Amino acid sequence: MSSGIEYYEDRFRRVYLEHFEPLLAYALRRVAHPEDGADVVAETFLVAWRRRHDIPADDEARLWLYGVARRVLANHHRGGVRRQRLGERLREQIAAAVAADPGSEVPERLAVRAALAGLGELDREVLMLTVWEGLQPREVAAVLGVGPAVVRTRLSRARARLREMVGDDLGPPGHVLDVLTAATRKEQR
Repeated sequence: MSSGIEYYEDRFRRVYLEHFEPLLAYALRRVAHPEDGADVVAETFLVAWRRRHDIPADDEARLWLYGVARRVLANHHRGGVRRQRLGERLREQIAAAVAADPGSEVPERLAVRAALAGLGELDREVLMLTVWEGLQPREVAAVLGVGPAVVRTRLSRARARLREMVGDDLGPPGHVLDVLTAATRKEQR
């Protein structure tokens, strides 16, 4: 019996270590304050711990965690209140793990953020999951609970709308506005 418990605890540790940073990045891009992002990740892993027997195998665990994080974020935004603060130890780990983004105050980046805020929730989420999280359309579909065809259509529309709002002047290569033209990984069929 104890070997079964140890299996799930070890598996949870591996899932945590592998997915903590990508989930933190996902959350930080969707909240106004870094502390809120930390709270979202903490609550996501609390749900994962409580449901550790339900965590899918292999790469499906990542998609499952994104789905959990998305629901935690929805609760966070809907409630309008801050999530319970993490302990000092977790905050120190996050501060050490996350490097400051030197371009966070660049006017172009702010323009992209404002334009993203002008998109509908589903379009924005499809675009961000595809470009920033590097998910394929079928993976985005699994996270959002919609079909891959819906994701492809939404992604195309979201990019076109974002381009309308921000303009076509993309600046030099590697420019922050590459979100409009970033190639997505080829989906394996």
